[in-house]
Amino acid sequence: MNYLVSLIKEIITKRKLILDLSKADFKKRFVGSYFGIAWMFLQPMATVLVYFFVFQMGFKSVPPVPDYPYVLWLIPGIVPWFYFSEVLNMGTGCLQEYNYLVKKVVFRVEILPVIKMISCLMVHGIFAIIMILVFFCYGFLPKASWIQILYYSFASSMLSLAIAYFTSAIHVFFKDMAQIIGIFLQFGMWMVPIMWAPEMFPAIPSWLPVLLKLNPFYYIVAGYRDSMLTGNWLTERPTLGLYFWTVTIVLMLIGLKVFKKLRPHFSDVL
Repeated sequence: MNYLVSLIKEIITKRKLILDLSKADFKKRFVGSYFGIAWMFLQPMATVLVYFFVFQMGFKSVPPVPDYPYVLWLIPGIVPWFYFSEVLNMGTGCLQEYNYLVKKVVFRVEILPVIKMISCLMVHGIFAIIMILVFFCYGFLPKASWIQILYYSFASSMLSLAIAYFTSAIHVFFKDMAQIIGIFLQFGMWMVPIMWAPEMFPAIPSWLPVLLKLNPFYYIVAGYRDSMLTGNWLTERPTLGLYFWTVTIVLMLIGLKVFKKLRPHFSDVL
């Protein structure tokens, strides 16, 4: 816990440096690309279109929220997932990518996953704006509950950062971690769930919805949909919220403990 407190103090003290490095990381991803930042959105938007045509146009899926088309139910679920998966993918390899900083004794390497997270958060902010514009295009006016997106984005940041501390430390010594994360994310999208919901399939066993809620990211997706669609407030899910933050804090402590234990050997391997 003392290690976590000292890290928070370090982040606050060096917030300007972290922000500058995050901006540089954001820009660096598109250097030398003709379409630049457009590539950031093309693949996710193509993914949304594929699922839209498969589930709404093909299977005629009806979302569990009345009076909303499938695409408006899908987007609040898949937007936070894009953010979560990007933080894990980018964060897992951050020590390898910034190995020249890891080898500097004066640089505290714990802030590298934070830099990646903030860089991804910038992208997520643009996606959140696009999500709101899509709702406007369908004729839906803003709700007061939309402000909760800020809270759920913060919650998603903490969960992804907690896991990224663990995966980034392991990746230095076990390069297959990046591939494992990729497979985990492919299965995870269906286990949240994002494209489907138990309410859409009456024959699903009663225990399955309870099992799905054990996935902490379920809270994030449910929260985004509560905020954008039904207008429910986060206080209406107190038990799920308590469970989420308990799991996130435990994962953060485990991730930081592993990171701290392996940190003295990073420069030797890199």
